[in-house]
Amino acid sequence: MIASPSASAQSPGVIAPYGGKLVDLMVATDQQEAVKASANYVLECSDRNACDLELLVGGGFSPERGFMHQGDYDAVVAGHRTLSGYLFGLPIVMDTDREDVAIGDRVLLSYKGQDLAVLQVEDKWEPDKVVEAKGCYGTTSLEHPAVRMIATERKRFYLGGTLQGLELPKRIFPCKSPAQVRAELPAGEDVVAFQCRNPIHRAHYELFTRALHASNVSENAVVLVHPTCGPTQEDDIPGGVRFQTYERLAAEVDNPRIRWAYLPYAMHMAGPREALQHMIIRRNYGCTHFIIGRDMAGCKSSLSGDDFYGPYDAQNFAQECAVELAMETVPSLNLVFTEEEGYVTAEHAEARGLHVKKLSGTQFRKMLRSGEEIPEWFAFRSVVEVLRAT
Repeated sequence: MIASPSASAQSPGVIAPYGGKLVDLMVATDQQEAVKASANYVLECSDRNACDLELLVGGGFSPERGFMHQGDYDAVVAGHRTLSGYLFGLPIVMDTDREDVAIGDRVLLSYKGQDLAVLQVEDKWEPDKVVEAKGCYGTTSLEHPAVRMIATERKRFYLGGTLQGLELPKRIFPCKSPAQVRAELPAGEDVVAFQCRNPIHRAHYELFTRALHASNVSENAVVLVHPTCGPTQEDDIPGGVRFQTYERLAAEVDNPRIRWAYLPYAMHMAGPREALQHMIIRRNYGCTHFIIGRDMAGCKSSLSGDDFYGPYDAQNFAQECAVELAMETVPSLNLVFTEEEGYVTAEHAEARGLHVKKLSGTQFRKMLRSGEEIPEWFAFRSVVEVLRAT
């Protein structure tokens, strides 16, 4: 087990990255042409590859310095930990169908017309994707979106090796690097991370602003609202639309204790494993606390409707890992809106006999389509305006 530097070790600054140092794999501008010219193959990145590459190059996956070798891949699949002892939730690999790419080759990784990095191929293997699915996602069912992804989207071979970064992907979401986010955080204060992949409604806002008053959070803490902007579930709202809702909402609430940034991460809906992955990433972005909700990163079978994970599996697993990560979890409150007192916990509402108002996601979407008035206790007006305009 690896001991990690704690927040106090960095006081009065920002919590140290996982492993003690933020990885930066970007090549100096005057060396980029030579690095690019050294490549003897070109591979096109998928959207998921590009997200992984950006996090590797900028240090979001610190202390990892490239796509995993088979030894680390096998160790992470089997036990969420690399061979060197660091926690890691899900393996990070570059996939290809190219049989001619071999160990020792240098591969230029491109993405939508951009040259992102050069990969020094140090390992190549054909993975057992059934073992990967069972180890990472707890199931081999193609009803799980990530199992379906590795079976039908990821290619035959995996490549491992170190990276030399050339350029970051151009995105609709302007993604700040871990170093940029860390530079904007208050020194010596707790930073609470809020992860989401959907538009933010009133209950979400109440949840992450109330987290600032949790018993294990410092008085002058801030919350980092850090939505993922990579691929998510097929039926999620498109990224460009989500980006507009976040930008409009940030301007509407104008809360100095809320920091906003976007994360170039592709969701796996992996429940407990994903919770660990998100905590590691958020520590590298300077967060000391992580809000972890009921059913975090969970998913259901589209046939049976059954959940792949228990409602508290992700919470429990994250709490087990938090001490080693030198982070703390903030449980997600079960908030409901009441006629008498506004947003309160469900337990408080039940104890007081308060009248709870409900609006399901299905009802909300129907009201959006029909032009009905959306109650402001449920959704911010700015968010509704964006969703209606698309």
